[in-house]
Amino acid sequence: MDISIVICTYNRVNNLKECFDCLASQEINNPFSWEVLLVDNNSSDHTRQFTENYAAQEHFKLSYTFEAKQGLSHARNQGINVSNGAILVFIDDDIRVSKNWLQSIVDAFTTQNCDAVGGRIHIKSLTKLPKWITPDMYGFLGYQDFGDESRPMDGYKEFPFGGNMAVRRSVFDKIGLFDTEMGRKGAGLKKEELFKGEETDFFHRLADVGGQFYYQSDALVLHKILAHQLKPKFFLMLHNNAGLLQARNDCIVYPRVLLGIPLFVFPQFMRSIGDYLLLSIINGPNSAFRQLMNVAYFWGMMREFHKKQLALQSHTFL
Repeated sequence: MDISIVICTYNRVNNLKECFDCLASQEINNPFSWEVLLVDNNSSDHTRQFTENYAAQEHFKLSYTFEAKQGLSHARNQGINVSNGAILVFIDDDIRVSKNWLQSIVDAFTTQNCDAVGGRIHIKSLTKLPKWITPDMYGFLGYQDFGDESRPMDGYKEFPFGGNMAVRRSVFDKIGLFDTEMGRKGAGLKKEELFKGEETDFFHRLADVGGQFYYQSDALVLHKILAHQLKPKFFLMLHNNAGLLQARNDCIVYPRVLLGIPLFVFPQFMRSIGDYLLLSIINGPNSAFRQLMNVAYFWGMMREFHKKQLALQSHTFL
């Protein structure tokens, strides 16, 4: 098998038909073998029944597998272990691929000496985006576009996003799987579910060992935005958790701390509050929402640093 397309899903069976239909409409110029693997991450809806019924129609080779451990990283790793392709392509159930998407990814691997390929991800929203979501925030909705020209990426500042990424199987043998301590768990509606970072961690590990990355501009997909992703709470939780993860993974022993929080974090936190208040007064709260996300980020970081200190004190006492 040349290509395995891995789709991870959790209780979103209503997303699957359109996702599968787009895959069935692929325009293939050069013959190669490909399969689609649906990884059901512990769904309670009729995901399995729908997938098996769709597979029976033989639009393409479609298989179903179940992963009981909750979390996107667990599901992706199950897809890696169960699939057969020499190249693994990952999309989500809310992704709608363009007709030459798969061919363009195969072309990139064929013509370029690369280990990973990423393409464009554009936003598809049934409603108009709120005014407080400014273009510099589109990336938090999975948007990625490095321009019309295909070219190498460095793997650090530029790397594929999870909604449209492809990796040679040999890479996983070299650097391992996705870190199951990272990534979204469940539907991503609750704060404890809404974590990211597993893709950044994975591709940075690949870059550290000299991995080669390529941006294929023709590999275009649309990301179907869900209603809860257009609410302020979603963005604030996402950024608060990002700050939490930054502190949780920080192993440096800082000489100057207060309540376990490095002293240099306090002025950054206060500056973020000041920036938010100032921009709110000058341009209104919609224009300042990005700064409010920074406040949430530093607050999450401070709380986690303090939590780590309390855990250390408890361990020392025992």
